[in-house]
Amino acid sequence: QVQLVESGGGLVQPGGSLRLSCAASGRIFSLSGMGWFRQAPGKQRELVAWFTGGGTTNYAGSVKGRFTISRDIGKNTMFLQMNSLKPEDTAVYYCNTVNRSYAWGQGTQVTVSS
Repeated sequence: QVQLVESGGGLVQPGGSLRLSCAASGRIFSLSGMGWFRQAPGKQRELVAWFTGGGTTNYAGSVKGRFTISRDIGKNTMFLQMNSLKPEDTAVYYCNTVNRSYAWGQGTQVTVSS
C-alpha cells in the first residue's frame, strides 16, 4: 500500500514563494511518472508539474518558468518549488502518478493573497 503525504503549503503574498514536499512510502520503486496536481475551489484537479522517463521535467503552461519540480530518489521524496506566486495559484496541491495510480493524500493548501 502506497501512502502519499504532502506538506509545505501556507498563506503567501502575491510574488512570494513556497516549497512543497511529497513523501511517498510503501511499494514505490521509482519516482518516474510522479507529479504534482492542484485543485482550486469549483475546478477540476489538474496536473501542473511531472516527471517523465529519464527524469525529464514537464510543466503546465500556467506554471512554466515559475515552478520547479525536483526529487530525492533515495528518500522517495518529491518537491515543488513555487516562485512568483499568483492568486490564481491558490489551490490544494497533491502528488500522485500522472495516471493517478495511488490513493490521494490529504493535500496541502496553498493560498496566495494580499
